[in-house]
Amino acid sequence: MLAQRATQQSLRRLAASKPSMISQMTMNKFAAPAVGSAMQIRPAGTAKITPADSYEILVAQRKLRPVAPHLTIYEPQIPWIMSGLNRVTGVTLSGGMYIFGAAYLVSPLFGWHMDSATMAAAFGSLPALVKGGLKFVVAMPFTYHSFNGLRHLAWDFAIGFKNINVVKTGWTVVGVSIASALGLAIFV
Repeated sequence: MLAQRATQQSLRRLAASKPSMISQMTMNKFAAPAVGSAMQIRPAGTAKITPADSYEILVAQRKLRPVAPHLTIYEPQIPWIMSGLNRVTGVTLSGGMYIFGAAYLVSPLFGWHMDSATMAAAFGSLPALVKGGLKFVVAMPFTYHSFNGLRHLAWDFAIGFKNINVVKTGWTVVGVSIASALGLAIFV
């Protein structure tokens, strides 16, 4: 690909400098005059150095590199905030499921009562406000991750990539997630 581009550029230079010459050339003769007339030559030099010297050169080059900026220098924007929250909710959901699953499996060994009847009785004995709060805390990451996942799926099909659409769909996901999490917490 690089050789093709170099040949094309040199052909363009040749055509600009000698337009009549291009009409006389055939396809078999393109490369030789074009490459030879406009090619830059830079001799390469090598030197044998010890591993210690090469390490010193590497350290000196690292000192000249710029330091990468951290996220704190950027103004918070909805796309990268929501992307981070999508990852956090995914880890929260999967981590919570693994922890609960492991606790449920080992509960008979430790004498814990994690059967369905015991958990339903314990949850039923809580005040209504605490029940609603717990349901919202569990439902919010689930609904947010689900709706934001649909948004990312639309992006996979190249739908909604304009900046205005990204912001609109971002706030839509936030609103729909909160509304559906409240609905699940209150009515389910």
